[in-house]
Amino acid sequence: MIFNIHQTIQINMIKIESIANSSVFQIGSAGVIKPYSTLANTGGYTEAAPQIGADVVPATTFVPL
Repeated sequence: MIFNIHQTIQINMIKIESIANSSVFQIGSAGVIKPYSTLANTGGYTEAAPQIGADVVPATTFVPL
């Protein structure tokens, strides 16, 4: 099956605060999205990160398009 897609995309502002190993960020169309994830210790850390406190509330971010 063949699809011909004609599209125009205008992005006024986009803000991405976090990307995880399983994140997918897509603008437009894609024929196939293949999963791929890696782990990398780019900071050279030798122990686990400290646990966050119970009073910490995650921020909610909205991306106006």
